[in-house]
Amino acid sequence: MAYKVLVVDDQKLSRQLFSLMIENSPNYELLYELESASVAYIYCAKYTVDLVIMDIVMADGSTSLDEAKRIKTSFPDIKILAVTSMPEVSYLKKARAAGIDSFWYKEADDITLLEIMDLTMQGESIYPDHTPELTIGNAKSYDFTPSEIRVLREMTTGASNNEIAEKLFIDVTTVKKHITNMLQKTGFKNRTELAIEARVHGLVIGRKEDEVDY
Repeated sequence: MAYKVLVVDDQKLSRQLFSLMIENSPNYELLYELESASVAYIYCAKYTVDLVIMDIVMADGSTSLDEAKRIKTSFPDIKILAVTSMPEVSYLKKARAAGIDSFWYKEADDITLLEIMDLTMQGESIYPDHTPELTIGNAKSYDFTPSEIRVLREMTTGASNNEIAEKLFIDVTTVKKHITNMLQKTGFKNRTELAIEARVHGLVIGRKEDEVDY
């Protein structure tokens, strides 16, 4: 009997590609396509769902991590496969904390989506060893320290130095030091350019205040 799959992705092209792959596989049956993670729980409660393929980043800037945790809490037998094209450095850790079974980078993983689906349904938990390496200006993504990444993530939300210091419980001079170090590494002229490039490339994505922190 084919596994019933729910596809959750706000990008129409991704939904179509996932759906086509599922429909061409004898092991899977497409149940529904959804463009918002906010209704995924409702469908899991109403229908028999074996696997949810869920994009992490939604068009409104929110993530589906909290919805995934809600599904796994109520329906632990449902497998969840998180997919994303955004290599935000915190997503692997947060996905594990949310109970997500497997994780797949759309453009970067060597393993195919169908292969990871098969392994996940066999009871394995498949995660990449690390996030894809990015080039930000003159720097590589792994050139940034964890403290710099935390400051950079807050910068992408438009927060001021004082607001970042208050949010991270550090001194404002420390914030400025981290920003200076990142500007030197990347070669960017100012903090705005740095924040924009980091967000556009998906290195860090500032989270909304109402998102669940794992």
